Amino acid sequence: MHAPQWNVGFGNYALQTVVAENRGLIEVMTPGPSHPGEIDPLYLFACRAEWERRSDPSSAWELISAAESSHEDTRANARSLLASSRHLEGGSPAAAGSQVFRPRRFRTVEENMKTPYGLEIIENCADCFCRKAGFFCGFSPGVVESLDQVSHHSTMPAGAILFVEGQISRGVFILCSGRVKLSTASREGKVLILKTVEAGEVIGLSAAVSGASYEMTAETAMPCQLNFVGRKDLLEMLHAHSEVGVHAALSLSADFQSAYRDIRDLVMARSSEGKLARLLLSCSPKQPAGCEEAHLRPAMTHEEMAQRIGSSRETVTRLLSDLKRKHMIRLDGAALVIWNRNALESLAV
Repeated sequence: MHAPQWNVGFGNYALQTVVAENRGLIEVMTPGPSHPGEIDPLYLFACRAEWERRSDPSSAWELISAAESSHEDTRANARSLLASSRHLEGGSPAAAGSQVFRPRRFRTVEENMKTPYGLEIIENCADCFCRKAGFFCGFSPGVVESLDQVSHHSTMPAGAILFVEGQISRGVFILCSGRVKLSTASREGKVLILKTVEAGEVIGLSAAVSGASYEMTAETAMPCQLNFVGRKDLLEMLHAHSEVGVHAALSLSADFQSAYRDIRDLVMARSSEGKLARLLLSCSPKQPAGCEEAHLRPAMTHEEMAQRIGSSRETVTRLLSDLKRKHMIRLDGAALVIWNRNALESLAV
């Protein structure tokens, strides 16, 4: 297989490049491919440019997906671009024809070297220091080894978009550490936060299993460590390992129960005050009998609270002031403390 040539006449393509000044994105618009599995080489080149320039993970996944294409020229183009990327370990375009490139494992970091966002580097799933009891990836050693073979580890800053509502599912993200917000938006732009995903949970599982689009948008709430598994690899693991299927079923069941409780709380609460009281109680840790006070973990902004209960930030600010005046909550520095749990529970009924 020969490396792709780029001396393509632009007259053969109806190419329009739009530079969006606010983000520096490049969009390449071309006609559909003439052969099944074919992807325009100029589009792949633009994906590589975005990956090199902004470390955009979605552009990387486009290249990786194209590297496994059934179309010979597309596969060669993608592998050549991956081979020359600064994000991948060494390898030549010639070597790209014989193997599928995956994002490299993290480099060995010396003990005193600063790591991205202050997170400790994860080398592989088998030696993962984040995994605890109850994590989705808490498999037996043999299955963990299989998972490691299809994993793409990454670290993301706060505010990074993993996927957006309506996007075709490419796979799942296993959250190793940090928190991720799942949200949906109306046509008018009103945002409703559906859930905050904690470490150990899997994101996008329902869409990956069904092959449907992602039902919500996933955004990191803080610096996170994530493990991406492509949909094809996930389905193969579900068929090959029964314990992966059991963990997937438990995760989907937990998501269903959580969604049921949230819908019930939103519908049954008679007022915004009741919805806010329910939210504060759901975010507070369980306390020993007789202990009234509880610090909220994690802390939320007024905007995030409003997005969780389907209200406005101004309404939430006013309601919190009322609860504080009634001595149900108080502020301890930047933390919010439930002062009178019984009174708050009476509002949530």
